[in-house]
Amino acid sequence: MKRSMINSCIREFEEMLREYRFALPPFLYFTPAEWAEKGHEYDEIRNNALGWDITDYGEGHFEKKGLSLITLRNGNVHNDNYSKCYAEKIIMLKEGQLSPNHFHRNKMEDIINRGGGNLIFRLWNATENGEPADTDVLISKDGRNYYVQAGEEILLTPGESLTLYPYYYHEFIVQPGSGKTLIGEVSKCNDDNTDNYFPEAQGRFPSIEEDEAPYRLLCTEYPPAKD
Repeated sequence: MKRSMINSCIREFEEMLREYRFALPPFLYFTPAEWAEKGHEYDEIRNNALGWDITDYGEGHFEKKGLSLITLRNGNVHNDNYSKCYAEKIIMLKEGQLSPNHFHRNKMEDIINRGGGNLIFRLWNATENGEPADTDVLISKDGRNYYVQAGEEILLTPGESLTLYPYYYHEFIVQPGSGKTLIGEVSKCNDDNTDNYFPEAQGRFPSIEEDEAPYRLLCTEYPPAKD
C-alpha cells in the first residue's frame, strides 16, 4: 500500500469516529515525532501492538480485500508482564471490502455492528484438518442461539452482535448499498502472529510504499523507547 492511502484511511477513520462520538485514548493521536520521544512507560502499547492497523492482507487490493482497525487494549499470551486476558478493537469497513475467511484457534470474540451499514457474515465449522466443513453452525446472536447452514448469510444490523467461537471460519462484508460500517470487537487476548488460520496464505500487514510522510504510525512501526 502507498503511505498516502494509509494516511487517507486513518483520516477518514478519525472523521467517522468523531461523527459517532467514539473518543480515542491520547496515544492514538501521537505524531511520529512525538513517538520518537516516548519512553518505556509506553511499552505495553509497543509490545502488545496497540494502535492503528490498516491491512490489505498483503495482496495490494485494499478496496476489495482489507479493513481499517484500531486495537484499543490487549494482553499478551507470550509475555507474563501483561496479564490482560481480553482485547478490544474498533473497525471501519467500507462497501466493497472483504474481511477474508479465517478462524482462530484460541480467540473467542464478539463482533458488534456499532453503526452505519449492515454487515453480512458467513460461517463454517472447521474440521480437524482445518478445512471448512459442510455442517450446520450453531451461532449466538445477542444471546439468541440457533443453527444456520454452512456459508448461509447472516445479517447484522446496527446494534446487533455475533459471537465467533474458536474454529469458526468467518468472513464478512458490508451489505451493498447500506454504507460503510463502524464495527466493535470484544474478545479474548488477540495474537495475530500465531492464532489466525487462513485457508489460503495471507499476509497480515501491508508492504508500504513511502510516497509521503506518515500521518500516524501503525502498530508495527513504533520506534524503540527513548532511554
